[in-house]
Amino acid sequence: MSRIVITGMGVINAIGNSVDQNQEALRNITCGLSTLDFLETKFATLSRFGEIKFSTTELKEKLSLTEKGITRTDLLALHAFNEALENSGLTKHEISSYETALISASTVGGMCLTDELYLDANNLSQITEDSLYSYDTASPTLFLRNSFQIKGIVNSINTACSSSANAIIYGARLIKHGFAKRAIVGGVDSLAKFTINGFNALGILAPQLCRPFDKERNGLNLGEGAAFLVLEKEEDAKHKKHFAVLSGYGNANDAFHPSSLSENGEGPYRAMSDALQVANLKSSQISFVNTHGTGTENNDEVEGKAMQRIFSNVPPFLSSKSKIGHTLGAAASIESVLSILALNNNEIYPSLNFNEPVESTGLRPIAVLQKQINENVMTNSFGFGGNCCSLIFSKN
Repeated sequence: MSRIVITGMGVINAIGNSVDQNQEALRNITCGLSTLDFLETKFATLSRFGEIKFSTTELKEKLSLTEKGITRTDLLALHAFNEALENSGLTKHEISSYETALISASTVGGMCLTDELYLDANNLSQITEDSLYSYDTASPTLFLRNSFQIKGIVNSINTACSSSANAIIYGARLIKHGFAKRAIVGGVDSLAKFTINGFNALGILAPQLCRPFDKERNGLNLGEGAAFLVLEKEEDAKHKKHFAVLSGYGNANDAFHPSSLSENGEGPYRAMSDALQVANLKSSQISFVNTHGTGTENNDEVEGKAMQRIFSNVPPFLSSKSKIGHTLGAAASIESVLSILALNNNEIYPSLNFNEPVESTGLRPIAVLQKQINENVMTNSFGFGGNCCSLIFSKN
């Protein structure tokens, strides 16, 4: 089986509206977390969020869209999708071909219109069709499929915070088993009162900036964004730029608790182990780990313990969420792009807001921009219900 390479990437998040802008922000150690400017909620100034500083109206104008029923989630997806297609150089015929799969992930989907749907249901609004038809989790996927007339396999995945990692894995398997020649994979989520209120109800919404892997961590910051990657067989992309090789992937579930990982990190351990096995790599060959790193009490301690089980010496690691927040279903695809940028530029970008390590692990994330030769990078994404994924990207 030939290797699977990434021939296109597109991204938008709180630190940049393109791959190039994200690269510049990472090197400048930019933090995109702030109070909210565009979403009306009582938490707008009570926490910090990775908000993209364009209103929904401005995003529509930038994308030259005027149709009704298009959500903020759809717009973020389209923005990143367009960049990934442009980078890959796929033709219109290739995009709509039966040989092209689209696997997109989201947890919010159209739920950013929850208030509008409530008004509709109580006959307090006149836009029933817009909010109702756009409300499901798959609506961004359907929007992309219809916009580009994609005829191949199309699927939408929601496994909470590991959603877009599973989208990447599923796309790779479709190619591996001959069900697609290429796959456009990724995820999107926008900020919404529905999810902000939900994470607050769980008691894990940080009052200020999140502190991944810090002893005094007290919750996460939610963010929004989208990222898509184009996967192709190496032999089918000989004359294209290869951003990286998707060399390994693993999915596991510890089925311990609806919103927590087991104390010994069985799910994360198995996901990382399986990814290394698929990549045919030893743990010592991983240059650095882009952790799930939410800043919550359970995740950071458990992920640290799982890494100590995998690695005899834990390699440099970081949390991208300290800069962009937790982008839920989009997290894995966005952080895959950030990891690939670090891989290719032989850099490791620091975590922010760290002081003292968790006592049970003593692990310290990278605190300053570090230059080193990178060959293989692992990125982790762990979802509710214990659905855990690890991806490994390698240089050509």
